Amino acid sequence: MNVKAKRRCATALSCLALVPCNRTSAQQNSTTSPPDSIPKIQVSVNAVLVPVVVRDSQGRAVGNLKQEDFQVFDKNKPQAISGFSIQKRAAAEGPKPTADPPSLDRTPSQPPAAVREGSPGVPKRFTVFVFDDMHLSTGDLMQLQKVAPKIVAGSLTDSDLAAVVSISGSSSGLTRDPAKLQDAIMKIRLHNLYRQTRGCPNIEYYEADRIQNKHDLMATDIAIDNAMACCECSRENARTLVDEASRRELQIGDQDVRVTLGFIGEIVRKMGSMPGQRLLVLISPGFLTISADAAAEKSQLLDMAAQSNVTISAVDARGLYTTALDAGERSAGSVLAERTISQNHAASSALSEDVMAELADGTGGTYFHNSNDLQGGFQALTAVPEYVYLLELSLQNVKQDGAYHSLKVKVDREGLTLKARLGYFAPKPSKSKNGK
Repeated sequence: MNVKAKRRCATALSCLALVPCNRTSAQQNSTTSPPDSIPKIQVSVNAVLVPVVVRDSQGRAVGNLKQEDFQVFDKNKPQAISGFSIQKRAAAEGPKPTADPPSLDRTPSQPPAAVREGSPGVPKRFTVFVFDDMHLSTGDLMQLQKVAPKIVAGSLTDSDLAAVVSISGSSSGLTRDPAKLQDAIMKIRLHNLYRQTRGCPNIEYYEADRIQNKHDLMATDIAIDNAMACCECSRENARTLVDEASRRELQIGDQDVRVTLGFIGEIVRKMGSMPGQRLLVLISPGFLTISADAAAEKSQLLDMAAQSNVTISAVDARGLYTTALDAGERSAGSVLAERTISQNHAASSALSEDVMAELADGTGGTYFHNSNDLQGGFQALTAVPEYVYLLELSLQNVKQDGAYHSLKVKVDREGLTLKARLGYFAPKPSKSKNGK
């Protein structure tokens, strides 16, 4: 990707992709590094924010609980709740807006006059539909383009503002015009910047992580066996090919995750300046977030969403999917190698869902998956819970170990169910300039 293209991508991202980022076919197939100026998620806080949605037996959001009704466990150890608040996310009906919609490239400190709180033209909700064109398959996109345009447009009221954006950089811009949203969806195309190209040896991101990060000897040996079968070379040469291919695939996969989470985080940051409800709907087949860096970025993204009062919902664009390998993906090696590759493929497919579930559960949103009823899924995702409890946990007494900390939230009332953030990443303390 040349310098001019990098600048276009950065500009599109910083303005919530109001300017399409055009790439040639050769650039789409490139495996070079992502734009250097893509923003990384940064949230500097000494506390963890845990949004919690509580529902009664009939599925209605409960809004009358107090701080003492909640218990939080960090790695199964009770943790004191240092802050507590209730967010009412369902805005009241307002008069039909008459002013033009704002642009998301505006300085966030001062929204335009037409959308300031209390003004007659204030929208009650801002919704951004994020289409993951970096990971969708051709079949997934075709199915989405059949059902999504009508559902997206039909889910908005006259007082809503919405945008359709893709992770590659295309966007409808904020609008009240359903035709613009529909047109933007139909113009979405797949981008292959970080997609694997089959070669010898054929190593996917999940397998590369097991070889390079997990030091899985069985995964390494099976990859070497497969390499020997396809390259017809010695075991030593095959080992070299596996090492090079797994390092390359790991680097590309890590870049993919960083860019994708960074893009979502930038949208959340931009939405934080808007009045009323703020809903981000992620339409994706999922993507692997299996590295320590990815865990940290997800944790920071959830902090940012909580601070910005943004709800993230997600729909698995794969619907009911199968984990079986097709003929072109099967191994040319032993029966054990083929079985292991099939198991890795199934595990990778299942783990790809985790990021969508975590973003939804951690912000009070809804995760729609394991169903081919995409139309029903879109309708369910555009509703946000009326009440969200925001629990704050101080990190002063938590070991800053650079590790993932699992969280469990309990509510001391019978007949209630809850969804809450599953964990957070405790960063290591920053080193001083003298290295101490």
